Amino acid sequence: MNYIKVKGLSKSYSDIKALKNLSIEIVWTIIPSIIVLLIGLYSYNIYDRMGGMKELNHNHEMMSSNTEKIWAGISQTSDNEIAINNLSIEVSAMQFAFLFNYPKGNFISGELHVPVDQKVSMKMESKDVIHAFWVPEFRIKQDIIPGQPTILNFTPTKVGKYPIICAELCGPYHGGMRASIIVEEESDYNEWFNKNKKPEVNL
Repeated sequence: MNYIKVKGLSKSYSDIKALKNLSIEIVWTIIPSIIVLLIGLYSYNIYDRMGGMKELNHNHEMMSSNTEKIWAGISQTSDNEIAINNLSIEVSAMQFAFLFNYPKGNFISGELHVPVDQKVSMKMESKDVIHAFWVPEFRIKQDIIPGQPTILNFTPTKVGKYPIICAELCGPYHGGMRASIIVEEESDYNEWFNKNKKPEVNL
């Protein structure tokens, strides 16, 4: 058909083409493009300042400390080894809480306290269903699977309090399964540790 009828009006395709405005089309294409570009540049700047553009070593094989990479305040070593000098912590995940056992102090805490700039080795186990240990600010996330102990090694590099979130749907109260990781100066950590540790019992 060569004509379109709208409410009794007839216009040919040639007339419709004549109604197009190239300037308006250019404007409504360029302005959104500029806005998207600015948002992208701003987001890139924020992501870079958070450390997101630095490399993260995903190699889970044995590697030397010389190849260790830092990303967003976390350095990860091999998930298959727990160094002698690392702070060893046992993590139990259950519906709907994380519990942190400090073997050297023989006590359990609902908060994860670690000293800044010291390597931490966490042996993680689930008591029921699949959970996920996620610290958004650290850029680390690790699934915790029943019957499959997992080792997570990292080094916190900035003092502060950060949320720990279960990122795996684990039941009706999944949204409330949260804890905190508190990164402290070594002196503050030692004070907290000594206050909570249980005295050794000599048999």
